[in-house]
Formats: sequence, structure tokens, C-alpha cells
Amino acid sequence: MPAAREALLDAAAAALRARPWSAVRMVEVAASAGVSRQTLYNEFGGKDGLAGALVRREAEGFLRGAGRVVAEAGESGAGEVERCVRLAEWTAGRMAGRPLLRALLTGCWSERLPVPRGRGRSGPGPADAGPPAPGELLGALRVRLGASACAYELAVRLAVSQVIAPAGEGVSDLVRSALEAAGGGRCPGR
Repeated sequence: MPAAREALLDAAAAALRARPWSAVRMVEVAASAGVSRQTLYNEFGGKDGLAGALVRREAEGFLRGAGRVVAEAGESGAGEVERCVRLAEWTAGRMAGRPLLRALLTGCWSERLPVPRGRGRSGPGPADAGPPAPGELLGALRVRLGASACAYELAVRLAVSQVIAPAGEGVSDLVRSALEAAGGGRCPGR
């Protein structure tokens, strides 16, 4: 039932853009996706399951997109610093319109967003139920991007900081300056 699952996740994401997660109703998500409410419950088990799947999809979408940006920049002949700049620009732009991604990269979950299991609830949830912490998400990015992972991680961290606390210079200039000062962003000891 992959088509129904994606339709439900799309409908939940659209509902979340329109109102806080606490006001999102499962019957409305199911109707918007064109499936029965029972299908939603069969697929996700309930609102918490839907929230967890929505958050995991956002995290995976970020990792895939970041990999694609870096690969496309490399294919166009861009050097390491320029690949990092493109990744930072993409990350900052994507964060602006995606509150779930912003929460994943900063660890700051507002009351408008689904509260993932293991965060803000009494007692721990299942080990795999919560979203990755920002450092875990960046660790996954490092694994996917390989050789220049430190430089890419630095670029993403600078993009996040630029979105949260904008500096006078744009994210591109900030990344270029930082990588030049860090000797190209190479990992210590490599």
C-alpha cells in the first residue's frame, strides 16, 4: 500500500502547514488522501505513528536531497568549497519552508509540530520511535557523503546558524570564509 501511505503522509504534511499538529484530525487526513480512516490506522496505528512517519520522511528527504545537491555540484565540476556552498544554500532555503526540517536540524520542537515519541512525553518511548537528534542526523549525513564529510557538516551547521541567527554576510560568504580559515574543512587528523 505504498501509494496510500505516501498520499496519507502528503495529506498530513499539508494539514500541518495549515494548522498546528494538535488540530490535525485523522478523519480529515484520510479524506484528503482519498482513503478510509481505517486505512490510515492500518498503515500507521494512530496519530503518533503518523507523526513519527512524517518526521522520518522529512529526515530521509533531507539526507537524500543533500546527497543529490553535492553529487550534482560535483558533476558540474564544482570544487569542494563550492559543493559545500551549494549544500549550505540548499539547506538554508529548505529550512525556511519546512518547520519539521528546522526542528530536526535544531532540536527545537514548537507546539505547532508533532511531538515525536521520546521528546516531551513522560517516560521514554521505544528506542526507534523518536526522531534523530540534530547530531545524529548530521552523523547520518557524514556517513552518506563520505570523504569530505567534515566540510559538508560544517556547511550544514553554518546554514542552520544563518537561518537561526542571521549574520550580515550571506550563507555562501560565511561558508567560504569558514572553510578557507579551516584549511578547506578537512577533518582533524586526516
